[in-house]
Amino acid sequence: MKISHIEHLGIAVESIEKALPYYENVLGLKCYNIETVEDQKVKTAFLKVGDTKIELLEPTSPESTIAKFIEKRGEGIHHLAFAIEDGVAHALAEAEEKGIRLIDKAPRLGAEGLHIAFLHPKSTIGVLTELCEK
Repeated sequence: MKISHIEHLGIAVESIEKALPYYENVLGLKCYNIETVEDQKVKTAFLKVGDTKIELLEPTSPESTIAKFIEKRGEGIHHLAFAIEDGVAHALAEAEEKGIRLIDKAPRLGAEGLHIAFLHPKSTIGVLTELCEK
């Protein structure tokens, strides 16, 4: 698997509207995209820090994984996403071959039109890891 950079850091929030003032007014970042990913039951907001993005994740349903995460752990860092140069499908196969538990067996469409897949935190030292490609 060839990682080029950290694509984004996913942060679970109860409300994007309430979280954005901290990122914009205190840290001086600018939100450049807000979108809803219906099949993941999540609303996302993106801010850039150099080449890396921060993705704020607001649940749109009590059944969403983000709602469950916030209920168990509260708001905060949800996942770390890496940009993959040699394809997410290839990276998934390589990770599985090395004994990593997969959440996604194949890439799926995520926010900003990225192809994404997740590795299970039980086999990644407690860090939910997302693999992304354009």
